[in-house]
Amino acid sequence: MKNTKIGSILAVDDNADVLTSLRLMLKQHFATIHTEANPEAIPALLKNTRYDVILLDMNFTKDVSSGAEGFEWLDKIHAIDPNVAVIMLTAYGDVNTAIRAIKEGATDFVLKPWQNEKLVATISAAMALSGSRREVETLKTSERALKTALSNAPNHDFIVASPAMQQINTLLDKVAATDANVLILGENGTGKEVIARELHRRSLRSKEAFIGVDMGALPETLFESELFGTMKGAFTDAKEDRAGRFEIASGGTLFLDELGNISLPAQSKLLAALQNRTITRLGSTKQIPINIRLICATNMPLYEMVEQKQFRQDLLYRINTVEFHLPPLRERKEDIPILAEYFLQSYCQKYRKGSLRLAPAALKKLEQYPWRGNIRELQHTLERVVIMTDGNVIEASDIALSGTTPTQQSASANGLVVENLNLDEVEKSVIRKALQKHNGNVSHAADELGLTRAALYRRMEKYGL
Repeated sequence: MKNTKIGSILAVDDNADVLTSLRLMLKQHFATIHTEANPEAIPALLKNTRYDVILLDMNFTKDVSSGAEGFEWLDKIHAIDPNVAVIMLTAYGDVNTAIRAIKEGATDFVLKPWQNEKLVATISAAMALSGSRREVETLKTSERALKTALSNAPNHDFIVASPAMQQINTLLDKVAATDANVLILGENGTGKEVIARELHRRSLRSKEAFIGVDMGALPETLFESELFGTMKGAFTDAKEDRAGRFEIASGGTLFLDELGNISLPAQSKLLAALQNRTITRLGSTKQIPINIRLICATNMPLYEMVEQKQFRQDLLYRINTVEFHLPPLRERKEDIPILAEYFLQSYCQKYRKGSLRLAPAALKKLEQYPWRGNIRELQHTLERVVIMTDGNVIEASDIALSGTTPTQQSASANGLVVENLNLDEVEKSVIRKALQKHNGNVSHAADELGLTRAALYRRMEKYGL
């Protein structure tokens, strides 16, 4: 018969007989019973385990009847875990003491000797209250994370014109309604997040959350806390229980961008969560079931990385039930006029520029350009053009692109001088100039360069900038 007992209980009393009685009786009804005779051990116990209910004696050896020690430990417990339910136990009870216990945060007050059935019922009610408090706390943290995610979400329409994107659109229709894990491969700026959001929009989870995580910008030290959540006190700055991205995305879609950047130890932790369909918050031992649709994306060559032992093969098999390969913009030139018009109208509205249109020569210039930064580079180019153009028509001369003489253009447009045409030296000089222009702001420099922040960080590390 399947064990259906639930709940984690901590009993703290300096009487060994009381603890033995509680352990033998309560293990018949609840999943986990821990007993402790020394109240000084409470902080360490709460740091390592999340309890649903604590049974706390009011009088220890220092004081046999006043209950002062019990109230002192009640305050300390709630300072560590404000959501745990605490039931006070005492052999010296009166109405005033009981009222004070409830006012100071105790869930209930039980006199010794207790009636077993009544104590079990009291603990069960307290457990339900504790669970409700934790649900409310998780909802609050989820709401904050969702508001942040929504405020940072790009507002791009899904544009289909080229044959390559029409094939992507057909695959989207086939895959969206399933819960299959999806891996999106493509160069920086090809629209991997747009595809992920479109998959979510067409899925059965569309009314639930879409939560994105830039894995390339996530420090190794924050991997577990960001993805799996934390318990209060798990580390110095953990001031409250906080749900991780897996919990926040429950019922919806979790999008892990720049996945190829995470370390092998982080890959192992991610694989374990996906295989077990559970996560454990940092500072806790309690497993939390997860219900997500996983979409991953990267611009890195994962299959080559598997051969080089830089990416786990079993993780790759886990995340790529279906693969999308997004072509670069230079291979889907039919999309350029539509994308250009979309960005043009979008930035005209943003900067209150009225109506602007591209002259035929300007559009031809855009179509002939290789767009190494893909859609992101096109987007930023159109934004600059809208800001700088005074008339109603954008001419070819209004569009500044990196041409065949980058040293001349850079010198005239940006004051950048390149001593030679070595590609690494050119890239290093351009990155240095962008960082100087934006006073060291990596995000702004990355935007101008048509790179993700993680990609710019990698290049800065490469060149020692």
